[in-house]
Amino acid sequence: MTEVDAVVIGSGVNGLVAAAELARAGWSVVLVERNPDIGGFIATEQRTLPGYLHDTYSSWHPLFVSGPAFASLGELLRRHGLEYRNTDAWVTASVADDGRVTLAHRDPERTVAGFAHETDRIAYLAGLSRLNDNIESIGGLMAGELRSPAPFRHLAGLLRNGGHAGVEQWLRSVASSGRGYARTEFRGSEVDHLFAPWLLHAGLSPDHAAGGLMVPLLAATLHGFGLPVVAGGSGCFLDAFRSLLGSLNVRVETSTPVERVLVERGRAVGVVAAGRVLRARRAVLASVTPTALYGSLLPDSSVSPGLQAEAARFRYGRAAMQIHVALSRPIGWQDERLSRIPLVHLTDGSGSTGIACAEAEAGLLPRRPSVVVGQQYVLDPSRVPTGAAALWLQLQEVPFSPRGDAADELDTTRGWTPELVQGYTDRVLQRLAQQAPDLHDRILAVDVVTPPQLARYNPNSVEGDPYGGSLELDQSFLWRPLPSSGRHATTVPGLWHIGASTHPGPGLGGSSGHMVAAALIKQSRRTRRFGLSTTRQGSGRGRRGK
Repeated sequence: MTEVDAVVIGSGVNGLVAAAELARAGWSVVLVERNPDIGGFIATEQRTLPGYLHDTYSSWHPLFVSGPAFASLGELLRRHGLEYRNTDAWVTASVADDGRVTLAHRDPERTVAGFAHETDRIAYLAGLSRLNDNIESIGGLMAGELRSPAPFRHLAGLLRNGGHAGVEQWLRSVASSGRGYARTEFRGSEVDHLFAPWLLHAGLSPDHAAGGLMVPLLAATLHGFGLPVVAGGSGCFLDAFRSLLGSLNVRVETSTPVERVLVERGRAVGVVAAGRVLRARRAVLASVTPTALYGSLLPDSSVSPGLQAEAARFRYGRAAMQIHVALSRPIGWQDERLSRIPLVHLTDGSGSTGIACAEAEAGLLPRRPSVVVGQQYVLDPSRVPTGAAALWLQLQEVPFSPRGDAADELDTTRGWTPELVQGYTDRVLQRLAQQAPDLHDRILAVDVVTPPQLARYNPNSVEGDPYGGSLELDQSFLWRPLPSSGRHATTVPGLWHIGASTHPGPGLGGSSGHMVAAALIKQSRRTRRFGLSTTRQGSGRGRRGK
């Protein structure tokens, strides 16, 4: 039996951040991971050919470098080898079927210079300025504990800056979709074309609520922080964390699945993992889904039947898949400007992306999928042999169990068979070849990660959903992960819930891990100040509280 201050379940970015910050504050920590290696959806592998380093799963780190976890740990991670590659020039673009291209530059002025209407240029810059004026309050709400007194301070800041009308405008943006926002605020199609596909990276579609807030937030993040990638591949991010955790004496247990959370006298006191007991004197942090936490890890007697029922109703979103391509040399885009841009979307904007999302949510393989074309080698040439290139293609409008094909061309009756995977991959590559006619001549190898493979690799990716659960409005903000448990402190004292299924949701920001670590450290300092026993302190809530 091992006894430490904290046990952290899951080594995705939130688990890594929480373990590092707690250990830095003097806590003894065990980090438990079911897979042979740490990282969750962070990995770099030679998936196609030797010498080609592909970021399996996630790749881009603007949320991390712009967030509080990086502010806390960034300098330490740099000392342990973390380096980023970024651009100060053109950062992203969208290309439509007819060849129309819309580009975004790190400089907002350079971006709006390509807008057709002067009123749209003014509106875009004004929207960024308004967001910048309120970023402390908006950021506090997006990455803070919403069911606490803290939001009142942030709401007061919004009120000071914009009055009641300003606050109402922000609330309306949360209720509006990205498509609605673009149609309301702009005459031309540029903003919609650029940012409708970016909503997919937030787990939304162009017609989901909250898009009206996310579009300007995504735009501001790209302008402010670009699209940083880890030098040498995302695996080097894990190398830096391994080194940091080692220096902080964090014990990392890989290939160690957690079977259950130990609850004694109503309090979480550790876990049983791979048949061994790991006891936690102060806290257990679980980076898992509500389905796993309340459905299998916790004993039935420790939570109310109502909460278990809510967890059983937790919804998962669209599945995703990836195509990794090794190229003999960079593809020849019809618009040569795209050859210098790290991330390109193949989309007509809300039109084609909205249809593809609707088809996927109906269980159909989209006829014209939105394709995320990652060209990381533009920022980091070390990932490919000299003169070569690689593509990171992401598809975020895919059904986990396809019931049909919107184009009525592919046989889906037996699920993701090798034949279906090949057929859908061909459709995606042909869509790209319309914009880069020499694509097929330059392909050396292709590797595909299917939705079932995502689900097998990461149990938090239920039904192939990489975002830890649907991010529709009723499962976000105050109601994430659950309406009756909308905080990271659970109803079981000593047990904290982190990860993509909790607020502020998915992405590589590490915000929930940072938030919980900060709360525990603050609580520990307060406990010592008043001379109380740490082993008797709960999570700051009553057992049946909210």
